[in-house]
Amino acid sequence: MGSFTNIGSSVRSHLDHWENPASLEGRIVVLTGATSGIGRAAATMLVNLGAELHIVGRSADKVHSTVDALNGLGHHEVTGHLADLALLHDTARLEQTLHETLPRIDVLIHNAGALLTDFTATTEGIETTVVVHLLSPILLTERLMDCLSASSVGRVIVMTSGGMYTERFDVERLEMTPSSYRGTVAYARAKRAQTVWVTGANARFGDRVAFHLVHPGWTNTPGVDAALPGFATVTRPFLRSPAAGAADLVWLASTPPQVPAGGQLWLDRQPRPLHRLQRTRLSTPEEASSYDDLMAFAHTRIATALRDQS
Repeated sequence: MGSFTNIGSSVRSHLDHWENPASLEGRIVVLTGATSGIGRAAATMLVNLGAELHIVGRSADKVHSTVDALNGLGHHEVTGHLADLALLHDTARLEQTLHETLPRIDVLIHNAGALLTDFTATTEGIETTVVVHLLSPILLTERLMDCLSASSVGRVIVMTSGGMYTERFDVERLEMTPSSYRGTVAYARAKRAQTVWVTGANARFGDRVAFHLVHPGWTNTPGVDAALPGFATVTRPFLRSPAAGAADLVWLASTPPQVPAGGQLWLDRQPRPLHRLQRTRLSTPEEASSYDDLMAFAHTRIATALRDQS
């Protein structure tokens, strides 16, 4: 796990002679979870590289203050969008706004996350971790596929976590109940499910839009402090800065069309294995059906929520 620390990124950047990310001038980028931590650092780096940036956050004050701080750094005005991605109706409204506003989307980055200590159901009746990490990204991506396909470099980048290495994908156990809920387990299961979604989506749509997973390593963020205070205290000297945690995300946003190949997990500009423990691997039949099983679950939960709350 030492590779997840600030030591790992520092050593690799020197040994591999990393070059600065390429200019993003001319690319339209949409970034969720952009008002703090890794997202805020990524937003700053993307603007400095010339991206036409649209940020998404759930707090009006934070969105406005982030936009104010970012404007003036680059050549394009940053646009803020207010949406709580724990609510699928908000996600659907965000998609409508983006469709009406943008001629295309070159890079869609799903960075918003939630690591909760207690079971929390949304007003739409779904456990929050599942909505934020899976259902909203799936809904937003599917409805924006025409915008992404209109780009010559269309790509979707999903921020995942090393926590997923501890869990095996099982769609029946994905949405936990109040009695069984453990925040770190719910988070890890959602992150594992992200790997199924991204690899499956890339296999089906990668000729038009590339799908990538990014692992930020162990990063010093407000979310880690709040959700894992013991871990944050013990590992503080070894945690990566938010900018280091965002580095791969920004690098992938800047690469040429279809470079690198989609469907992979990236850490420090190198593809990483999707499994580190044998017990998390699926059998061949389970692997073959995993994407369809996940999408059936997601589409059912999304359709029910949007119908019942309309």
